[in-house]
Amino acid sequence: MGETLISLDRATVLPLILLLCLACYICVVPVTEAIWLQIPSSGTKCVSEEINSNVVVLADYYVIDEAHPEHPPTVSAKVTSPYGNNLHHNENVTHGQFAFTTTEAGNYMACFWLGSNPQKVADATLGLDWRIGFSAKDWESVAKKDKIEGVELHLKRLEAQVQSIHENLLFLKHRSSLFLPPF
Repeated sequence: MGETLISLDRATVLPLILLLCLACYICVVPVTEAIWLQIPSSGTKCVSEEINSNVVVLADYYVIDEAHPEHPPTVSAKVTSPYGNNLHHNENVTHGQFAFTTTEAGNYMACFWLGSNPQKVADATLGLDWRIGFSAKDWESVAKKDKIEGVELHLKRLEAQVQSIHENLLFLKHRSSLFLPPF
C-alpha cells in the first residue's frame, strides 16, 4: 500500500493561516462598536481603545433622556491621543461627532461629562458609536465611486479586512518581540 505524504511549506501555510484569521475575524468581531455609557452627575466617564498608527477612527455620540426626550441634558467630550494631544473637544452638546486618522500607536481615550446645565440632572445615558479601521470605511461611497456592486464589492471588503488583519498581526508580532527574549 502506497502512502502519500503531504508536505506544506511556509508559502502554503501562511495564506491558510490568514484565511483562518479572516474567518475568525468575520465571525467574532462586530462591524461597529456601539456602547451605552452612564455619565455620572458629577465626574467623568472615559473609554479607551488601543489603536495602531495610520488607522481611521469615526465616532458619533448622543445623549438619551427617556424622562425628558425633548430636553436632554448636555455633555462635554474630549478625545486625546496616547501622548496627550487633544483630538476633539466639544462643550455642552446633546450630540456630536469626531473623526481622525491616528498618528501614533497606543491608547486613544474619549472622556464625557455632564455639561453646565441650569437644572440639576441625575446621571445621563450616552450612546457612543465608535468605528475603527475597516468598520469606519464608507463602503456605499466606495461602491458608487468605483461603480461596483455585488460580489466585487464583497471581495473589496474582504481584501480590506485581510489587509487590516495582516497589519494587526504585524503590530502584535512587533509588540511581542519587545517583551519576549530572543531564542
